[in-house]
Amino acid sequence: MSKRKDPTTENPNKEFCDFLMELANYEKNVNRQMHKYNAYRKAAGVLAKHSEKIKSGKEAKGLEGIGDKIAKKIDEFIQTGKLQKLEKIRASDTNVAITELTKVTGIGPAAAQKLVQEGIMGIEDLRKHTDKLNHHQQIGLKHFEDFEKRIPREEMVALQDKAFGEIIKLSPDYRAKVCGSFRRGAESSGDIDILLSHSSFTSTSKKMPELLKNVVEQLEEIKFITDRLSLGDSKFMGVCKMPDTDDKKYAFRRIDIRLLPYDQYYCALLYFTGSDMFNKDMRGVALEKGFTLNEYTLRPLGSTGVPGEPLPVESEEDIFDYLDMTYKKPSERNA
Repeated sequence: MSKRKDPTTENPNKEFCDFLMELANYEKNVNRQMHKYNAYRKAAGVLAKHSEKIKSGKEAKGLEGIGDKIAKKIDEFIQTGKLQKLEKIRASDTNVAITELTKVTGIGPAAAQKLVQEGIMGIEDLRKHTDKLNHHQQIGLKHFEDFEKRIPREEMVALQDKAFGEIIKLSPDYRAKVCGSFRRGAESSGDIDILLSHSSFTSTSKKMPELLKNVVEQLEEIKFITDRLSLGDSKFMGVCKMPDTDDKKYAFRRIDIRLLPYDQYYCALLYFTGSDMFNKDMRGVALEKGFTLNEYTLRPLGSTGVPGEPLPVESEEDIFDYLDMTYKKPSERNA
C-alpha cells in the first residue's frame, strides 16, 4: 500500500538495489511499463536478501529473477560506478518532474504527466497550483514531507497500541492486526496498514460497513485520525497522528484500514503480512498439494481442477496444517 519499501540496514548490495529501484520507478511512472517495473523490483528484492556482495553480473545471474539485461547493468555499474541509461533519465527535466510528483500520495503516473504538460515541474510548483488537485492529492501534498519519512518501529508500536485500544473499547469481538513488513519485524515502515474483522461479520452475511465506519469515527473522535482520503464499505484510507502531542517524533502518517469477513480474516492476514516471495512460494505449495490459496480462502481443487468450497480457517496455523507445512512465524517470512 505504501510507495516506499523497507530499506535493508545491512545490505551489501544496496547500490545495485538503489539503481534497480530507480529504474523500476522510471518504468512505472514515466514509461508506464509495468512488466519492466516488476522485473527491476523483483531483482532488487532478490539482491537485498542476498547476504554476500555480488562481484559480477555473471554471479548475479545465478540468482532467481536476474537475467542477461540486468546482469549487464550490474557489470556496467561495477566497472564505471554509474549507468548510462540512468544518466540519460536524470538529464531529462520531464522524467525528474514526473518521478517527483508521483511521490505525492494520490498522484499516479497519468496525473503526474498531465501536471508536467501544464508546466508544473516539481513539489514547489505544485504548492502554487493546489486548485488543480483533488482532495486526496491536496492532503498528500500537505503532508508530503512527513509521508516521505520512514516510521520507526517504536512509533509503529505506539500507533498500533493507541488504535487497538480504541477499537477494543467499541467491541471486544473486533480482531485487528498491523500487517506488512511491520508484522515481519521490520525496524521501519512506510505506513500503517490495519486488517480488521468482527466475529459477527462473515462472507455469507450482508455487508456491514458500519463496522469500519464506527472504528474510523472513534479514531477521529480522539483525534488519532486527522484526515480522510476515502471511506468505503470495506476500506478506509487516511492520515493519523499520535494525539495530544507536539513531539516531533510523532509525525503525520498514512493509515489504511481494511475490513474483511471473519471467515476470510486469517487467509487475508497471511497474505497481507507477506512477503511477496513467501506468498508466491506458499501458493505454489498449495497447488502442489491440490489446493488453491489466495487472500480470501483456501479451497481444495477437484479432479477437474475446479475449486471446491472454502475450508474453515480459524488461525494462520490452520492454513499451514492443511498444506502439511511447518508453521512459520511472521518474522520468518521475509524470504
